[in-house]
Amino acid sequence: MADRLRREVNDPEADPISDPVSTDVPVLNLANILTMFRIALVPVFVVVLFVDDGDNPWWRTLAWGIFALAAVTDHYDGRIARQRGLITDFGKLADPIADKALIGSALIGLSVLGELPWWVTGVILARELGITVLRFWVLRHGVIPASRGGKLKTLLQAVAIGLYILPLPGLLHWLAVIFMAAALVATVVTGVDYVWQAFAKRAQRRRDAAAARQIDGRSHR
Repeated sequence: MADRLRREVNDPEADPISDPVSTDVPVLNLANILTMFRIALVPVFVVVLFVDDGDNPWWRTLAWGIFALAAVTDHYDGRIARQRGLITDFGKLADPIADKALIGSALIGLSVLGELPWWVTGVILARELGITVLRFWVLRHGVIPASRGGKLKTLLQAVAIGLYILPLPGLLHWLAVIFMAAALVATVVTGVDYVWQAFAKRAQRRRDAAAARQIDGRSHR
């Protein structure tokens, strides 16, 4: 998550799905180890979050620390993969899975504890999973680049979830509510934008193919 934010600041067109795969790179490299470590942290985070039914402030603070650590590993695995030429097919597949697993487990966990409405969790997860499938669906027609809106959405989600995990007193809890509301708006708006881009890209590819066939037909007359 954090790494994707950094990539998009430096290069708005950066996209983990379309990054070129490095050849002759072992799957078990430092970048992928960090990704697997992030995936391994997810069940640990869930267990810690539910200790004492989520009512123990010390365990909740520890859960926040695990969530933050997992987010930090996302910054370093992508950065290392690019700087050292360690981009692999496994990494391109595992990285978004790790992100979705972390965000999804946090949202579902908070909803189970009764601290986050289920409809909020449903909207965010439906958007995240739907857009991931959509991007792979249109991949052969062209890549949908990561947008600045997507960058903002990711940041707001991470901050909002982190605030919900922390055992904040009453008034400060409204800060979490405000950030989650902003994250929800950004999630829906960017989701609609990605859908529009996907269908526009498919339509453009079809127009280009039709034009190419027309030109080819004329050249054979």
